Amino acid sequence: MAVNRVPVLKRCRSLGLEPAFLGYDKKSNRTSPRAGKKVSEYGLQLREKQKAKFIYGVLEKPFRNYYKKADKMKGMTGENLMTMLETRLDNVIFRLGFARTRREARQVVGHKHVTVNGKVINIPSYLIKAGDVIAIREKSKSLQRYKDIVEVTGGRLIPQWLDGDMEALKGTVKELPSREVIDVPVNEMLIVELYSK
Repeated sequence: MAVNRVPVLKRCRSLGLEPAFLGYDKKSNRTSPRAGKKVSEYGLQLREKQKAKFIYGVLEKPFRNYYKKADKMKGMTGENLMTMLETRLDNVIFRLGFARTRREARQVVGHKHVTVNGKVINIPSYLIKAGDVIAIREKSKSLQRYKDIVEVTGGRLIPQWLDGDMEALKGTVKELPSREVIDVPVNEMLIVELYSK
């Protein structure tokens, strides 16, 4: 299995991203050495794709598959792509505040701590549907890890398309998110342009 081992702050700096979008509260004081250089159109498109891949923790092949799926769906390809990335199980766990970062959410899912509609799911890329109930397993709820996580993420805003209960470590997907409610700084139109060449 391929693993992304790039230091988070370094990658954020090169992509011009705020670490807060990934759940990190650290700040990087250094500037990117390429700051101020003119970027080609292809460079801009590539950067947007790399940003989306990095934020959601998706590697190239699965990302391309998401794009192909999004292209076949009705509606705007870019918006479909963002909705699919946003409804990945690891992202939903992060959004509900059951993990501090998306990387941690991926680990929580992989270690079989999560149930969807009462069934244990350990696939981070599992796509959630409207009406799904996501919860931390009864066995895992008493772990010190979740007490620590809730302490950190308790004040985090849960998106309007989700309904979360931090006490019970449980959440419901009210509806699939539209592009307007996804607060990720990615221009998906540039990704579509890149892939449609």
